[in-house]
Amino acid sequence: MLALQTAIAFFGVSCLLGISPGPDNIFVMVQSATYGKRAGMLVVLGLCTGLIGHTTAVALGLAAVFAASETAFVVLKMLGAAYLAYLAWGALHAPVTDGSGAAAPSLPPRQLYLRGVVMNLTNPKVVFFFLAFLPQFVDASRGSVALQLAQLGGIFMLSTLVTFGAVSYFAATLGEHLRSSARAQTWMNRMAGAVFAGLALKLALSQR
Repeated sequence: MLALQTAIAFFGVSCLLGISPGPDNIFVMVQSATYGKRAGMLVVLGLCTGLIGHTTAVALGLAAVFAASETAFVVLKMLGAAYLAYLAWGALHAPVTDGSGAAAPSLPPRQLYLRGVVMNLTNPKVVFFFLAFLPQFVDASRGSVALQLAQLGGIFMLSTLVTFGAVSYFAATLGEHLRSSARAQTWMNRMAGAVFAGLALKLALSQR
């Protein structure tokens, strides 16, 4: 069982990491600005669900096995890059609304949620991050290491929900103003496509 002081400290550090620029919060920002607050939160929930998989892998020791496999790393990162490239294509070909300020044609909630899940699970960097970050807050003298890792994963998910939720809200609010102009929508779609393409390239070229 984690000490209360450890849990509080870990939550604070995790929140700071959550607001630092990175692929996941940029992803949330783009989706929220394009599709609105509700869509952004569905993506955030998907990302948090993906963290369950990473937490489980670390707690069970599977992540260490994965980290030792060059083939697994390459396959996963290329799948993630391909998915981001697909999203880039979709953003560049997204339709422009009538400029009334309404959200872009909404995607099905399940699709938005799964976008977050896939985005998180296909990022091998999260595995390495969890392997390096979570054990620093584990105290073997306080009982099951696996249980403590699971608790830390849960706290990290909570911090992600809070920080990414805030990012989603403010990005969606800005997006409402941008959607009042058809020209702004076109540029926003182009920027979203460029961001996704850039993230895809960065992931494809990433090294362990």
